[in-house]
Parts: sequence; C-alpha cells; structure tokens
Amino acid sequence: MALKRPQGPAGTLVVLEHNSKILKGNPLGDPHVRKLGVWLPPQYDHTGKRRFPVLYDLVGFTGSGLSHTAWKPFGDNVPERAARLIHAQKMGPAIIVFPDCFTALGGNQYINSSAIGNYADYLTREIIPFVDREFRTLASREHRGCFGKSSGGYGSMIHGMQYTQHWGAVANHSGDAYFDFIYWHDWPNTLNELAKHRLPKRKAGAYHVLRDSTRKGLTQGLDDGRIKRFLDAVWKKEKFSSAEGHAIMNICMAATYDPAPRAPLGFRVPFNLESGELIAARWQKWRAHDPINLVAKYRANLKKLKGIYIDCGSRDQYHIHFGSRILSKRLATAGIRHTYEEFDDNHSDIDYRMDVSLPFLYRSLRP
Repeated sequence: MALKRPQGPAGTLVVLEHNSKILKGNPLGDPHVRKLGVWLPPQYDHTGKRRFPVLYDLVGFTGSGLSHTAWKPFGDNVPERAARLIHAQKMGPAIIVFPDCFTALGGNQYINSSAIGNYADYLTREIIPFVDREFRTLASREHRGCFGKSSGGYGSMIHGMQYTQHWGAVANHSGDAYFDFIYWHDWPNTLNELAKHRLPKRKAGAYHVLRDSTRKGLTQGLDDGRIKRFLDAVWKKEKFSSAEGHAIMNICMAATYDPAPRAPLGFRVPFNLESGELIAARWQKWRAHDPINLVAKYRANLKKLKGIYIDCGSRDQYHIHFGSRILSKRLATAGIRHTYEEFDDNHSDIDYRMDVSLPFLYRSLRP
C-alpha cells in the first residue's frame, strides 16, 4: 500500500481509563490505572441495540495496547485494517479491545506471575467484564476471541488452553513456542550483558571458577546483584542496545516462568550467571509453560474452541517457525482442529497477516 487512503467508514476509537484492583500493588510498581482502547465498528450505532462479537488484541513484547491504534506509515493500524476488511465484506463488524499490559520488564506473557503481576486475571476478571458492561458486546465466550503476535501470540495460545471459559477462538501469529530453541540460544549473550554489572569487576589473570560460580546462590539460579544493577541501569535509559533489549526480555521471561517470592527480585534464572551452566530444575519451570508441552494437558479445553489459527514466517529470526510446526503437529496428533499457515517472511512487521486472522476469528465467533 503506497498511499494511505481511507477505505470505507473509519469506525470510532474510544479510550477509557480503568482502575485495576488486581494490578494495584504489583511487584514492579507499575501503574494500576491504565488506558484501555476500544474500537467500535462503523455499524455500532450508539442509540441502537445491536450487539457485536469482541476481539482482544494482545500486543507483543515492548508494546502496549494503544500502540496498535497509532498512525502507521505505508500500512494500516489495527482499526484501519478492521474497517477496510469490514468495508470489503471480508469480515463482519466486531468490537476490538486494546488492553495495556506493559511492564517495567518490557511486557509480559499474559499469565499470572508473583514477580510481575496477575495479568491473566487482569484480562479475564477485570477487563472482559468491564468491556461487557460499557459496550454492547455479545457477552459470552462463543463470541469472544483474542489474537496477538510473538508474546501476544503466546498469550492468545495460552489463554485458549487455560482460560477457555472466556474465549471462543484464538489467533496466534509467531507466538513463542519450543523454548529449547527460541530462548536458549540467546542466553549466552544475556549472560555476557549481565556480566558487565558483576561486582567485583573481572580482572585478567587467574580465575577461581569453582569459588566464583558457587557463591551467593548462583547454583540455585539466584541473582548475586548483577541483574538488579543491570535493571537499575537500563531503567535510566530511553534507548537500549540490541543486547540490552534481549537481556531484559530474558529477564522478563524468567520473572514470568519461574517466579519465587523469596528469591532476590522475586524470580530465578535458568543458568548460572557466572559459569553459564544450565540449572536443570530451573529450566524445567520454563518448559512447563511451553505451549508444545501443554497440548496434551489442555486437550479437552482446546477441543472446546470454535477456532484456532496459527501462522509463522518460514524465516523467523528467532526460530519460532520450528516451535509453530511442533505445536501444529501436536495439535493434529491430539485430534484438535486448527489452521496452520506459513508465509515467506521473518518475525518483523507482519501485521499484514491480520488480513487472514481477523476474518478467521470473525467467522468463528459470528452470531
């Protein structure tokens, strides 16, 4: 799309303020009063009685809900995309909700964590009832779906597995899966980044590895202070290096997948910060949250969904296409109907895939 030209009526974006009881007092001190975007399709007559299916947009890591409603060059933001698809009769009218789940660790995976906050409860116990009260929704799981990319795709898949009483269909674009591939390979870089904040500073010469790698709970995945110093440093910045961005992502994942209220910072990491050795018990905590390992456990819930859509670029730079393939394979083996597609692209700038997923969700959820 070379020029941005309106294609049909635009609909209405409403921005509300929501005061969350669930996020109040969260461990990171993140705001509990948050902006909530709600896009109403052109067919939403404020004096009418018609009710609409609802789609929840779970954004990826470092994003917030309203970021998907902002102006976008050479393409559509989500409201513009939905308006165009509705005008072209590729999908029917639906309400789209843009929750803000950003955190000081760059985001979250839309699950509950004692180290970050209970964001699954925030969505299902607060935001869904709030939207259903304020707008003319079809207020049942049969007409409510969620979609997202990357961390948002992971969140959509996990919610489809664990919170089926709230969702009727899900769409997962390049969602995190097969953690042994997508996270493991970047941890050496994260350990190198964190080492910059080690005290005392490393000096050239003799290195007492046995002594240094067994001090201060490092064999149990505890922080010896370097993670806290790293976070204190990056929180003072407006611009992260690529290495810092990936490091804070891995720290966020540790806080998500392996929270421990009595540990420093409230979570543990899966590698010895000094030696780089895998801590098997800690990594197992991560694998317990991997979608490819959850299909059998949640098979009955997944069968209740009216639609499951998954896609991934066949050149995903984080290797998520391998996880997506395994996830699709395990769904098929479990007899769970789903749609899986690959496209010739990587992990970046793939919002155009919503031209496929949004109509899919509408068909699955329409009255």
